[in-house]
Amino acid sequence: LEGEIKIDDRDISTMGLNELSKILIIIQEPVLFSESLRYNLDPFNQYDDLKLWEVLQQVELSDVTLDHDIFSGGHNFSVGQKQFICLARAILRNNRLLILDETTANIDSHKDALIQDIIRSSFKECTVITIAHHLNTIIDSNRIIVMENDSILEFDCPYELLHDKPNGGKDGQSDGAKSFRTGEEGLREE
Repeated sequence: LEGEIKIDDRDISTMGLNELSKILIIIQEPVLFSESLRYNLDPFNQYDDLKLWEVLQQVELSDVTLDHDIFSGGHNFSVGQKQFICLARAILRNNRLLILDETTANIDSHKDALIQDIIRSSFKECTVITIAHHLNTIIDSNRIIVMENDSILEFDCPYELLHDKPNGGKDGQSDGAKSFRTGEEGLREE
């Protein structure tokens, strides 16, 4: 792929570090610091403990103390717990742009659903770019880009992409798309 990435009509290659730090990326294998949970949530010590606890409750991690030590790479936490810590950090930072790269690929369906609920409720005023292979992860998006071999195949709202496609995508190849169909009432899972 070639091109440029712009935010508010500005090429990100011309932005300073302060502006770029307003973009938050949560990846499939999240990275945590070998520090306390408090430090991982709030490395610049901007929030009081009450606010940190509110966010931990929101991501269902209130059973972990703020002073809990996180081992190198977060190995004493599950992948799902690490995702929730990064999500809690994102909620605190209240960034304008959140990029989720296969965030729910390695977690169970309960945690996936919880992450989707948190994204819907906590990031209403935020631009969220989700990179995913599973339709249920992106079905609530305003627009979807379907790619294959570094090429854009389709770009539209979910309803239009699924409309008149009984297999849920180009030749039924979209991962997870087969379980969704369209009807007069909109999308429904079967």
